[in-house]
Amino acid sequence: MLAEKTIAKEVLQEAFLTLCKAKSMAELYEENFKVVSKYVHATSRGHEAIQIAVAMQLLPQDFAFPYYRDDAMLLGIKMRPYDLMLQLLAKKDDPFSGGRTYYSHPSLRDADKPKIPHQSSATGMQAIPATGVALGLQYKELVGLDDKDIKDKPLVLCSLGDASVTEGEIAEAFQMAALKQLPILYLVQDNGWDISANEAETRAQNAFEYARGFNGLDAVSIDGANFTESYLTIQEAIRTIREERRPMLVHAKVPLLNHHTSGVRMEWYRDDLDEARSRDPYPVLRNQLLANGFTEKEIQELENNAKIVVAEDLQKAMKAEDPKPEDLFTNDFAPTPITEEQGERSPSDKEEVVMVDCALFAVEELMKKHKECLLYGQDVGGRLGGVFREAATLAQKFGDERVFNTPIQEAFIVGSTVGMSAVGLKPIVEVQFADYIWPGLNQLFTEVSRSCYLSNGKWPVSMILRVPIGAYGSGGPYHSSSVESVITNIRGIKIAYPSNGADLKGLMKAAYHDPNPVVILEHKGLYWSKVKGTDAARTIEPSEEYILPFGKANIVQQIWSQDEKETLTVVTYGMGVHWALNATKDISDIVEIIDLRTLYPLDEETIIESVKKTKKCLVVTEEPSNNSFARALAGKIQEECFRYLDAPVMTIGSENMPAIPLNSTLEQTMIPSTEKVKTKIEEVLKY
Repeated sequence: MLAEKTIAKEVLQEAFLTLCKAKSMAELYEENFKVVSKYVHATSRGHEAIQIAVAMQLLPQDFAFPYYRDDAMLLGIKMRPYDLMLQLLAKKDDPFSGGRTYYSHPSLRDADKPKIPHQSSATGMQAIPATGVALGLQYKELVGLDDKDIKDKPLVLCSLGDASVTEGEIAEAFQMAALKQLPILYLVQDNGWDISANEAETRAQNAFEYARGFNGLDAVSIDGANFTESYLTIQEAIRTIREERRPMLVHAKVPLLNHHTSGVRMEWYRDDLDEARSRDPYPVLRNQLLANGFTEKEIQELENNAKIVVAEDLQKAMKAEDPKPEDLFTNDFAPTPITEEQGERSPSDKEEVVMVDCALFAVEELMKKHKECLLYGQDVGGRLGGVFREAATLAQKFGDERVFNTPIQEAFIVGSTVGMSAVGLKPIVEVQFADYIWPGLNQLFTEVSRSCYLSNGKWPVSMILRVPIGAYGSGGPYHSSSVESVITNIRGIKIAYPSNGADLKGLMKAAYHDPNPVVILEHKGLYWSKVKGTDAARTIEPSEEYILPFGKANIVQQIWSQDEKETLTVVTYGMGVHWALNATKDISDIVEIIDLRTLYPLDEETIIESVKKTKKCLVVTEEPSNNSFARALAGKIQEECFRYLDAPVMTIGSENMPAIPLNSTLEQTMIPSTEKVKTKIEEVLKY
């Protein structure tokens, strides 16, 4: 069928000119290796035909996720060689990242080109964010949030190397695309190599064979070095996706004709270079032009024009300005509109409710007002409403397209929010327990947290990740962990850890309106105040308008400066607030308690001011204190307040054991308690 179709001469001409530019760039980079290889780069040499065939058929409403070898694809969507070279040389005006990330790592939000959200270098990690975009497009079509004026419905292109398909997160993406029938094209460029490991060593089947195991994901395998075959195959795949709104995979076999990267030279390990060169897409496309009436002179002119443009652009790019030191400190976060506390915290017409209900009511109010708001995760749908009933009744009220279950895929749950956010949605997602966040950390670290910074502010990820955390009721070693020290070491995210319902609701509202990624750690033992001494976690439900900004600690127990008595500041959060309040009932006049409420941003000013006043400090955490957030905070306090201190800043946390045991006696021995905190407070006061 494809052989019967023809390609217009102007398409062949544009494709050949683009291929010549990509080829000339790779050759020029080699000629100027010592100059351009200050920073690592890879090129598309050998992959150009399939990349250009795809790029020429994408539209501005589409989303594309190229990978690090796709410079020909970027040229194909009308990027200039100069644009790519600014990134190659890490220049200030690099249009993708401002000199922050590697060559051919695009982040693009131009009106006349496909939209390209940021993605990392981590192999295959873009598949989940890309599939998240497709999920978001599908949702917008279902609820009428899509642009009705666009003739051709948008789709998503996710470009991958074949070696990446062995990654587990690729399976999560394929599974969701097939399950939900999402409008996405997976392009897999197969050159037979990882870095120095070849296909025989690393995979049991290629991507085409693998894809056949996913019911609902149609796949085709082609010669990706043949432009005509590639163009016509992609044309049919794109038509199918635009019209039928379902996923497809194109497996394109291509040669790798250049180094893996500038730092890993092909001559070090390749034994197939002659065979690979016999499949070069350049002479194939050149001959296709000759077969379609182009003269040798016309072809030579296209080649010469490409070489001239590329050479001039490199000279110009080498003279471009480098970033200044102060450029380091921009776009780590997008500005938030929430800077002040708003609304009624304790309205007279509201009743006291448990903490879990404050969060539930907050999400319900947000979903009523904002059609862009979705909630998904494991078991949050209509049958259960979350294992803690934190989503109870929401699916019934807002429908299965807005509140839905996912497979057991923590990576997809977290990483899909990148795509959801990119299409203008606000996902609220959750993992069932903090212990299960680990499979999602790859996405949280590589994709979510760095998107705003590495896209130079173009693609902040607006999402909320809810994480039930902490020990409660003999949850055992896989349902009780505290993980904030790991989370706080991920820069580029905001982190809340509230101790009561009012704070949780206010912070949830602030997180929704914040254009940045937010993780909310919610202690399971505070959800219903069933743990002895946690009655203060129950609060009057704040008004619908109540918003609590991040970075504002709360002095839950305040004291005056006293010269005649030893005084102390307790700095804590979550369950620690209740241990501290209960431990100081008899000495509330000499112990000030600060509830951090958010771990990032951190209200350092309130902490430092208090410690300077009291002269002593104890940091209380539920985590084991060795190498912890609490220990780091204690060090910061000691550094800032050293001249004022009458004792070393101390910490108390769980015992430094690998896990929290199931047995209740062992559990209580492991974690802090009111009595343990009281004893430690007395020790510090007596120092």
